[in-house]
Amino acid sequence: MTAAARPSRWAGPTRGTVAAILGLTLAGCTGATPLPAPTTTSSAPTPSATAPAQDPEAIFTFGAAADPTGLDPALVADTESYRITRQMLEGLVGIDPLTSEPVPLLAASWEERDDGRAYAFTLREDVQFHDGEPFNAEAVCTNFDRWYSLPADTRTADNTIAFGSVFNAYSDEPDLSVYSSCQPLGQFEVLIQLDSRLTGFIPALAMPAFAMSSPRALERLAADELSEERNGTALSEYALSPVGTGPYTFDSWEAGEVRLTSFADYWGERGEIGTVVFTTLARPDDRLDALTTGEIDGYDFVTVDNAGTLVREGQQLLQRDPYSILYLGMNQDFPGVDNLLFRQAVAHAIDKPAVIDGLFLNGTAPANQFVPPKLAVTNEDITTYDYDVELARELLEESGYDGEPLPFHYPTDVSRPYLPTPEGVFEVLQTQLEEAGFTIEPVPTPWADGYLDAIQNDDDRAFHLLGWSGTYQDPDNFLGQLFGTTTDEFAFTDNQLFSKIDRARTLPNGEDRVAAYQDISDQIARRLPAVPLAFPISALAVSERVTTYPVSPVMNEVFNLIDLADVDLEATETDR
Repeated sequence: MTAAARPSRWAGPTRGTVAAILGLTLAGCTGATPLPAPTTTSSAPTPSATAPAQDPEAIFTFGAAADPTGLDPALVADTESYRITRQMLEGLVGIDPLTSEPVPLLAASWEERDDGRAYAFTLREDVQFHDGEPFNAEAVCTNFDRWYSLPADTRTADNTIAFGSVFNAYSDEPDLSVYSSCQPLGQFEVLIQLDSRLTGFIPALAMPAFAMSSPRALERLAADELSEERNGTALSEYALSPVGTGPYTFDSWEAGEVRLTSFADYWGERGEIGTVVFTTLARPDDRLDALTTGEIDGYDFVTVDNAGTLVREGQQLLQRDPYSILYLGMNQDFPGVDNLLFRQAVAHAIDKPAVIDGLFLNGTAPANQFVPPKLAVTNEDITTYDYDVELARELLEESGYDGEPLPFHYPTDVSRPYLPTPEGVFEVLQTQLEEAGFTIEPVPTPWADGYLDAIQNDDDRAFHLLGWSGTYQDPDNFLGQLFGTTTDEFAFTDNQLFSKIDRARTLPNGEDRVAAYQDISDQIARRLPAVPLAFPISALAVSERVTTYPVSPVMNEVFNLIDLADVDLEATETDR
């Protein structure tokens, strides 16, 4: 792979004081950029001419904050699952490490046609799947047609599955779906047709969910039949052993550990790491101990409490630009929560800087809307709710709230990009809400025991803590994902808002689209389905052994691009 496709080495770790991780923007992270407007790309990358003469032998162990939900990226939406699938599966479109804008990956180039209602892709001709199946136009169409035709009983997390959020609907509702068809134009040319313009189509294809799977493996492993179970989640055989085109192949998934192996026939740069091990360490302190004792080489979601220790121990800290939102969700199916005065009381009761202080890394900013500043559609005149306990009490009384206990769900035994210490955040919010007159009933749920299912399906819920991490550079990745349709999470319906979101997705990039998203953000602020709390800074830690790590605001971090110190290149299992 040449530098034109992926710079040979991305932002590397920097050492220093705690201030370096808390206050500085590291190389490889960027500030606000305009919305991308790709129509035709440059030529595709070519395989690296400097591939190692022998198979890579180094072992890299990463401390994951949770087990993956599954390994079929089309059917999951969680960070830890995506972190693993990014190593094994690739899509047509990649992500520039510096700007987060779309770049060629399995597609060598693309061309917009029919005023954004069709895209023609020219594919790389030197790619094969891990099972030897050729990557070509037929394989691309097999994947698109599979996503479009996912059976309803396979779409168990319908509102978070990427295809539904990007294209609105599936083949069982063809009049609602933006996707129309996929047609091979030749062995390595393919045409994707849409029913309407979708401005974020190319950026969206960089999502891990749109990575290409081997057609033969999809059929052989019955990808759409959820016949297996792992950690309480129904999965297909394919979701337990995926087959893609990426630099690593699936090896094993045991309790608390996923193991991958370098793909000998990878079309790009294989790098230095021959074996990748993801080991689950849910508690931040356990991840810290494992790094400082050399059991792991890196971990994510560094907490404020751990940052100082890491620097004193000589570990390296890497910061990402904020590209996630933490929010307090409200379920309008719970009695009283559907009253706007009640929800306004909640908003006025929260002191967001106090929630952030001491629990998030410096640079984390209070949020009054759901789109990160990086996307440059911030509404400076948005409806806001200043912290005002007395006003919150007045609104609460006017809403008719009678002191009934309000179940507040929050996750435990996990760290997320938007929520490194969930228990601490809950405690602050509980104190603030109770001061304003709310009666809070804590409902802690271990993440691994089905927290996401609980907040998306349990009606006995007034409040919950959650967030969203962006995976591609477009406002629809936040607003459409969270508020583009009625979901069980919020039980919130606003057909006018849904129509505005659908329209904004079709507008060309420019002032009209920015204004449309600013208007949408204000309408969400006025309707208050949830309270945005913070745009968190996330950081990861790596050992001195790591000399370069591919930092990405959207967590597009593939481990064949990691450089290791020469002294450790011969590391084996027995060395650990």
